[in-house]
Amino acid sequence: MRRSAAVRLYAAGAAVALAAATGAVMSTTSASAVTGSATGYAGQNGGTTGGAGGAIVRATTGTAIHAALCNRADSDTPLTIEVEGTINHSNTAKVSGSSCDTADGVIELKRIRNVTLVGVGSGAVFDQVGIHVRESSNIIIQNVTVKNVKKSGSPTSNGGDAIGMESNVRNVWVDHATLEASGGEAEGYDSLFDLKDNTQYVTLSYSIMRDSGRGGLVGSSDTQLSNGYITYHHNLYENIDSRTPLLRGGIAHIYNNYYKGLNKSGINSRAGARAKVDNNYFEDSKDVLGTFYTDAAGYWQVSGNVYDNVTWSAPGTENHPAGPGPTSNTTVGIPYGYRLDEAACVPSIVTRTAGAGTGLKVSDGSCPAQTPAPTPATPVPTPTPTPTAEPTRPSGTNLSLGAAADGSSKADGKSYGNVRDGDMSTYWSPAASTGSLSVKWGTATTVSRIDIREASGATGAVGSWRVLDGDTGTTLASGSGAGVIAVPRTTLKKITFEITGSSGTPEIAEFETYAG
Repeated sequence: MRRSAAVRLYAAGAAVALAAATGAVMSTTSASAVTGSATGYAGQNGGTTGGAGGAIVRATTGTAIHAALCNRADSDTPLTIEVEGTINHSNTAKVSGSSCDTADGVIELKRIRNVTLVGVGSGAVFDQVGIHVRESSNIIIQNVTVKNVKKSGSPTSNGGDAIGMESNVRNVWVDHATLEASGGEAEGYDSLFDLKDNTQYVTLSYSIMRDSGRGGLVGSSDTQLSNGYITYHHNLYENIDSRTPLLRGGIAHIYNNYYKGLNKSGINSRAGARAKVDNNYFEDSKDVLGTFYTDAAGYWQVSGNVYDNVTWSAPGTENHPAGPGPTSNTTVGIPYGYRLDEAACVPSIVTRTAGAGTGLKVSDGSCPAQTPAPTPATPVPTPTPTPTAEPTRPSGTNLSLGAAADGSSKADGKSYGNVRDGDMSTYWSPAASTGSLSVKWGTATTVSRIDIREASGATGAVGSWRVLDGDTGTTLASGSGAGVIAVPRTTLKKITFEITGSSGTPEIAEFETYAG
């Protein structure tokens, strides 16, 4: 029987009734079921802890998962949901509440924070039901199997993605998951692990992706470039046609993965994306690295990889393989420490440790290559010349005066107009630690220089950034720190300054623009 609402979990008697109706069972333990802590980029930007420190609930149906989310005190209350059994369409119904936003036929982690979803006991299998993370942060998904999620045919779920993230998602760790399909788009399936629409600080570790046309993407189009800071390590990609992953803009760290049977292409770095590709093992595969199906170039830094029976196609107009003999065409700074296993050991290590139901095993470090020290996340080459900061303010007319402005969500009480009013005492702040800000004109305007001026109380808060042609989405420049930025001389109606990293809450007093 489907239930659309239930009382709070802290009401013990009502909780028992809820459990009987939905498949939820209260756990008396206070320790988190999750093993280990978030690695890679999910460990940055404040870290990813999921539901640590909160209540722990057992769920055996999708409806019970939704009920647990909906009956928290609020959408930020930490919660760990231990899942056991098979989650399918017949037992996954929408539940309503003030701390959730759910839907039938898909596990919705939407507009929430501080939640862990972990498979326990005999295992958690999401059969034709996808997991959707949207407008959420601090999420852990561990030890689950998601299989045969369809975008066409019947039943459908989550747009055909096994796990999908979109719309301002931050800090997600997916670990020891098994994501699989039974074919490609022609059979009704889409992708296994998709990140879209401003999703950042994500790690996929010790997981299996197999038997699918598409492994996953970062960015849904070559103009959607606000995604990034993604780590992929100790994963198995097996019998995948392409997208392992497809990267559009942003930075990805890809190390110690085992690629076996990539049928058409593998890591597809495009549209200015930068990938650090370390100590992976590629076997019986084609075109495992490069820029494919587009002229929008991407970049890579490679070291320590093994190419075992890998074939490479000839370069063409929209086909730019990195091999034979891939070499680096950029450098990528990684801000966290990590330990590399020797690539020759990767097949054995990943086969023993990756996926759900493996006891959450990880590499024991018996075959190490090296332990790289963290390196600064400094700007790296992009399709356009790297900007240089200048010590003096630009001369000429500030084109922003009298223009319009908009951007991503702003902090309460702040205004987009504060950045083009010539007043350093007023400023715009994003609603979060990152965000974007645009200046726009009614007619095409030529810009070759901008000056990002921080409010006096927030100097130095701006970290990494990109400057975009707001008309086309093209990256004009990237770097770190506020100040004067030179961009290629461009005629446009809108120019965007996107903050992708910060050391606090940015406060932009002025976004000045100049023609020369």
